[in-house]
Amino acid sequence: MALAHGEMPVSRWTALSERWLAWRDRLLANPLFQRRAAAFALTRPVARRHARELFDLVAGFVYSQVLLACVRLDLFNILAQGPQSLEQLAMRLELPPEATLRLLNAAVALRLAEPRAQGRYGLGELGAPMVGNNAVAAMVEHHGALYADLADPVALLRAAPAARGEPALARYWPYAGASAPGDLAPERVAAYSDLMAASQPLVSDEILDACSLKGHRCLLDVGGGDGTFLVSAARRAPHLRLMLFDLPAVADRARDRLSACGLGHRARIVGGSFFHDPLPEGADIASLVRVVHDHDDAAAMTILRAVRRALPPGGCLLLAEPMSGAPGAQAMGDAYFGFYLLAMGRGRPRKVDELIRMLGDAGFASIRVLPTRMPLQTSVLLARCPNVAAKSLM
Repeated sequence: MALAHGEMPVSRWTALSERWLAWRDRLLANPLFQRRAAAFALTRPVARRHARELFDLVAGFVYSQVLLACVRLDLFNILAQGPQSLEQLAMRLELPPEATLRLLNAAVALRLAEPRAQGRYGLGELGAPMVGNNAVAAMVEHHGALYADLADPVALLRAAPAARGEPALARYWPYAGASAPGDLAPERVAAYSDLMAASQPLVSDEILDACSLKGHRCLLDVGGGDGTFLVSAARRAPHLRLMLFDLPAVADRARDRLSACGLGHRARIVGGSFFHDPLPEGADIASLVRVVHDHDDAAAMTILRAVRRALPPGGCLLLAEPMSGAPGAQAMGDAYFGFYLLAMGRGRPRKVDELIRMLGDAGFASIRVLPTRMPLQTSVLLARCPNVAAKSLM
């Protein structure tokens, strides 16, 4: 059979694979096969697991709202004090006993709580890590804005960016669509800065475990928020000088934070916009933590080139963020952040290979992936500036 114009020839193995996948899809979609698979002893566990996983997708919003109720009622910190009875919990949660039981049954089903002896309830496997976990709690609270924007996901997908109006997330992250982000008032940056500060500990240790800063003199954190990552870096490397660049209103918050942590004498804080202002020079390593994926390609390249210009020959860049297709973290990188950034109106998760190409185009070399223990939280790339000055980075 003749190929259509532009159509690539298909190998024999690819053709066989496609035929097998088509047969598999027809089989799995067949109601009779589904019933027989659920009845047969050898296939029953697989059929039940697939049915449960599919239902988890259907019911995911309800599950997240159960978690939100637990967070708002401080259930995890209450249970951390020890197992308690239904009556005790109803009193502490200020809920009717029947409503408390409904919440506890849901929390037990989601492994957030678990029944204990004498009719009491304690922390579950997934509830225990929530104790004192301000980072996850802040994200759970923040999802109200995301759910508002995803109320009609098909409309969001179909609408051209210019026709979407102002989504709730765009208002929450005002720099994403602001024509002059450097002019944002302090009250406009407060909410997202607080969220970033709360969620930053989730990734700081992962990044700093993957890349030691002991061999560096000065770290420039670009888009560094209120300085939370710099505080973590300073604890790991007491010799390190610190620099931070962010919007002027955010930089003021960072200055206060670093001073309060006793790091003011080690830190230089600069306010500006990386789209219009040069980054401060003098650092031999820079970091972009959850910055690049917030921006479309042209803006992302502007940021990478700005960092490259600010670094000396031999300087390094740490780029850390959730990445598309990361092994074991595809749902986080592609499903969660893919739609989160769509709702925000800017940016997208990128594959490692794409980021490596962009870093190369920006003038970096010797780019490598640094393994992290929890790819679900972040992936890390380390790139180095060539040891000769770049001729042009425009």
